[in-house]
Amino acid sequence: MGKYFGTDGFRGEANENLTFEHAIKIGRFLGWHYGARLDKKARIVIGKDTRRSSYMFEYALCTGLMASGADAYIMHVTTTPSVSYITRVDGFDCGIMISASHNPYYDNGIKIVNGNGEKMEESTLLLIEAYLDGAFEVPDAKRHEIGRTVDYVAGRSRYIGYLISMSRYSFRDIKVGLDVANGAAWSIARNVFDALGARTYVMNDKPDGYNINTDCGSTHIEHLQKFVREKGLDIGFAYDGDADRCLCVDEKGNVVTGDHILYIYGLYMKERGKLLNNKVVTTVMSNFGLYKAFDKVGIEYEKTQVGDKYVYENMIRNGHRIGGEQSGHIIFTKYATTGDGILTSLKIMEVMLAKGRPISELAAPVVFYPQVLKNVRVKSKPEAQKDPDVQAAVKKVADELGDEGRILVRESGTEPVIRVMVEAGSNELCEKYVDSVIDVIRAKGHIV
Repeated sequence: MGKYFGTDGFRGEANENLTFEHAIKIGRFLGWHYGARLDKKARIVIGKDTRRSSYMFEYALCTGLMASGADAYIMHVTTTPSVSYITRVDGFDCGIMISASHNPYYDNGIKIVNGNGEKMEESTLLLIEAYLDGAFEVPDAKRHEIGRTVDYVAGRSRYIGYLISMSRYSFRDIKVGLDVANGAAWSIARNVFDALGARTYVMNDKPDGYNINTDCGSTHIEHLQKFVREKGLDIGFAYDGDADRCLCVDEKGNVVTGDHILYIYGLYMKERGKLLNNKVVTTVMSNFGLYKAFDKVGIEYEKTQVGDKYVYENMIRNGHRIGGEQSGHIIFTKYATTGDGILTSLKIMEVMLAKGRPISELAAPVVFYPQVLKNVRVKSKPEAQKDPDVQAAVKKVADELGDEGRILVRESGTEPVIRVMVEAGSNELCEKYVDSVIDVIRAKGHIV
């Protein structure tokens, strides 16, 4: 990760550590990098979520792009995966999404994808960071070189059509609940489900610039659980602010996590001979119960560090077809280059309809192990991690758990924190083993 760009873009509080000046300069760089530098006019597409500050960043990015000679195509309020899709299929030089995903309204972010719709290469992000820090200048466009904006709401409509085409089944008379989080899915999700014949019930679909992710969406799934039970729905889906993740609620009101989704669709692919390499890609934060369920049906798996960026890189490098995170970022490389919450919903509907079984039965084989996660603020993350006594304590726990649980000790990517997590047969065991490791970290003087 660089100085400004993390695993999911440049994110921060609007006009605090992510300012409109940053956005103008990012636009300036991208317009020059893909245009004047190559002696052509760059074409760059932009989408945004419903945050109030997204409009400011949209105009700032457009200003920078046009000043460097690029044409900015504006999709308006739309989802992150739609920007990725349109960038790829309509031949744009790159795409920009303005969103801070599941963060509160006062935060925002700038996510950049390359011409293939994939997260931008590290080398380009480092050049942007150097420009932001004044390492070099880019020239202003003059006369006929100056760029313009183009209304490109048609791109969003084409993406909706693409999603509708993904379904092999009619959803006629199926009662589906959608929590669109007062975010980007607000303008897309209902259209898709209605077109496929569902009886669609939508909540949190009145964005006002401030209520995105506020007590709603995938980070507050309890409201969808209640909604599904009260309305007697067959299934419910909850998205985050930019709709690149999806969690599910079964007909009984129980949560179906990203881990469950990986199992349900991974098994469906295996049964049809579509699970290339017989592997599903997960992160280290997937629950131990998922791996137990995979073992029972003969599905292999790989584990990456936390972040859908790393899941996707592993999938492309090794030719795997499905991967994701417990949080609901699910990637189907045959259909998308990023997590796509609405596409994930359609894929779960496909399995449910193909098998003629309720989602509760499909998810039942994944039995979550109790989990305890504690964060410890330390003076130095590397020193605490590499301490021989800490490593010995971790190994002791791993040996005692054997194949009936696991321990994970990892560094936070954004804070001076070590995360100690144990999954075992009971909460009491988890607490005992987590505390035993933290006690050693404390005794060795690593804790602040």
